[in-house]
Amino acid sequence: MRVAGAAKLVVAVAVFLLTFYVISQVFEIKMDASLGNLFATKPPRYKCGISKACPEKHFAFKMASGAANVVGPKICLEDNILMSGVKNNVGRGINVALVNGKTGDLIDTRYFDMWGGNVAPFIEFLKAIQDGTIVLMGTYDDGATKLNDEARQLIAELGSTSITHLGFRDNWVFCGGKGIKTKSPFEQHIKNNKDTNKYEGWPEVVEMEGCIPQKQD
Repeated sequence: MRVAGAAKLVVAVAVFLLTFYVISQVFEIKMDASLGNLFATKPPRYKCGISKACPEKHFAFKMASGAANVVGPKICLEDNILMSGVKNNVGRGINVALVNGKTGDLIDTRYFDMWGGNVAPFIEFLKAIQDGTIVLMGTYDDGATKLNDEARQLIAELGSTSITHLGFRDNWVFCGGKGIKTKSPFEQHIKNNKDTNKYEGWPEVVEMEGCIPQKQD
């Protein structure tokens, strides 16, 4: 009888210790998970969703051309959406946002139909841009058919390289400035090519991001 009682006691102690061990392990796992969630840091989000922070005295921007003739272009500067389909201020042709180069304040947004419209109003608009203005442009559907040499030259003077050979239904985004002395590093261009187009009759969307130096006095 004493042997049987001792055996039961040993079994009871073993069960207790095993239960205690299992509970402690589960609790430890939960604690580790809780502490991990408590101290985990979310990846930083930068203005306009760009991949890295801009240095001081620079404006963060991100932009995309239109997608075929379905989704309009989008232009963001310093976490402010300047132009987009949601804002209902984009249209077929070349979409333009003008920004004060010193303050980053929006001056104007316009779009010019380069398929069925007239290039003359666009030329007058380009001529009226003031020195020190940041100019952001993106195509939607077709931004080239009505462009003439004068319009292309005015855009080239803003720092564009690709404007001279922008063609029918090419996708293009550009950021330059009035009074710029060199060619802008901020430009992306994809040709309309039936063999490589992502959409029927249109190339894929082009996107671009970067940091624009603030104009200094």
